[in-house]
Amino acid sequence: MSTASEHAGQAALSICEALLLAMNDRGVLPEHEIVGVLRDAAATHVNALGTELEMERHRVVAEMINAIIAGGNSVRRP
Repeated sequence: MSTASEHAGQAALSICEALLLAMNDRGVLPEHEIVGVLRDAAATHVNALGTELEMERHRVVAEMINAIIAGGNSVRRP
């Protein structure tokens, strides 16, 4: 992955996390639904098919999403 792609990915992740926080803060989505969205996204990558390299990338993405869930980054927890 190029440096430009890495930066774009980090920017996209930051924007998505900010949107999830805003939706939770405004009562648009409760925490359990936000976690559900993240779990669905992780499952998509866990179940993805492709070449060995593509599947490894999907595995890493799923691990990143699961780390976000575990860390509570996308919801404000008391």
